[in-house]
Amino acid sequence: MDKSRDASLSIDEALIAEGTAQLNNEIKVLENWLAELEAAKSDDTETLAARKSYTDMLTSRRDMLNSLSEHGLSQREPSLGGPSS
Repeated sequence: MDKSRDASLSIDEALIAEGTAQLNNEIKVLENWLAELEAAKSDDTETLAARKSYTDMLTSRRDMLNSLSEHGLSQREPSLGGPSS
């Protein structure tokens, strides 16, 4: 493996780790906001809209986290069928 490829993989891994940490933090915040809304037990229009919005954002963040995790795993796995080093 050449040095530029090693550097690129290192940067990718750092970005994946940073993105994962950020998404985990956002997920925790959204989960806390949803818990607060549930505790308030309010069913007014504004609360229902906020609950839907936070739930949608939470789903999106979890999907992004799963994609990022899969991408990170594929970066670490050796390619199959390629020449051995």
